[in-house]
Amino acid sequence: MGKLRLGVLASGRGSNLQAIMDAAAAGRLEAEVAVVVSDKKEALALERARSRGIPAVHIDPGSFASKEDYEAAVVETLNKHGVELVCLAGYMRLVGKTMLRAFPNRIMNIHPALLPAFPGLNAQKQAVEYGVRYSGCTVHFVDEGVDTGPIILQAVVPVLPDDTPETLAARILEQEHRIYPEAIALFAAGRLEIRGRKVYIKDA
Repeated sequence: MGKLRLGVLASGRGSNLQAIMDAAAAGRLEAEVAVVVSDKKEALALERARSRGIPAVHIDPGSFASKEDYEAAVVETLNKHGVELVCLAGYMRLVGKTMLRAFPNRIMNIHPALLPAFPGLNAQKQAVEYGVRYSGCTVHFVDEGVDTGPIILQAVVPVLPDDTPETLAARILEQEHRIYPEAIALFAAGRLEIRGRKVYIKDA
C-alpha cells in the first residue's frame, strides 16, 4: 500500500504545512503532501510547497460566482492529485457542504485552543483575556460548524501570568507542530474511528 496522499489547504505562512512536510520527510509519517492549495496568491505556504517540489495551486475565491463553485474547483484540484485526506493548516475560510460531501470524515483541522473553549478567530487572545490557566491546541475532524467537529488529539499549554496573545501563540504553535503530524499518522495507520462525537484511537 502506498503512502497516504494529503492535500493541504492554507491561507498564510504555512508553518503547520512545514511541520507535516518535515515529519513525512523524516519518516515519522506514512504520508506525502500531494498538493497545497491556497485562497491567497501571496501565501508563504505556496512557496514552502514549491521549495519541496510539491504542486502549489492558488484558487481565487473572488473568481467564482458562489462558495459552492469555488469549493467545487478546490475539490477538482484535490481529486486531480489523488488526495485521500485534506488537512487545513491556517486556512481562513469555513469549509462548506461541497467539500464535506467530497471528503466525508476526511478533513482535519488544527485549532490553537482546547476546544470546545475559544472557537473561531483569535483564540489565543480570547484565552488571555478570559484569564484561563491553561490553553493549548486541538486537532479535530471538520464538520459544518465552526471548530465543532470530533476531537482527535489535544495538547495542553499553561497560560503564564505575563502572557500576551503573541507569546501564548508561539508556545501553542510548538505543540501544534507536534500533534498535527501525530494525528495524521494515526489516520494513515487506520487507527482512528469516529463513533458519534468521539474519536477512538485503536490499540491506544
